[in-house]
Amino acid sequence: MPYLNLTTNVPIEDEKAFTLEFSKFGAETLSKPESYISVSYLYNPTLTFAGSHDPAFQLHITSLGNISPEANERYSPAFARFLKGKLGVSSDRGYIEFHDPGRENIGFKDTTFATIFGKK
Repeated sequence: MPYLNLTTNVPIEDEKAFTLEFSKFGAETLSKPESYISVSYLYNPTLTFAGSHDPAFQLHITSLGNISPEANERYSPAFARFLKGKLGVSSDRGYIEFHDPGRENIGFKDTTFATIFGKK
């Protein structure tokens, strides 16, 4: 159920194309089916980082069952490279937050992922 929530002060010309590409990238990077990926992009020209409006980002990644300190060490540089390549934002101009809320805390298809996939 990964949800990639990106806020940046970098405008993107074709937001729909970018979010579809980001969806594919997220699925590959997080090893999850794209059919479960959700992506949100928000352009916020007032976003600051380190006291400036230079290009910056905030990326929140919510995913079930694959967030761990070891995995995050692999994910972080991969997502940073993607954002650098697509937006020109360097990895020292934003934060990436990883979060696993637990299967019982995400609803889908009138139930929760704990019911769909079992409790862990």
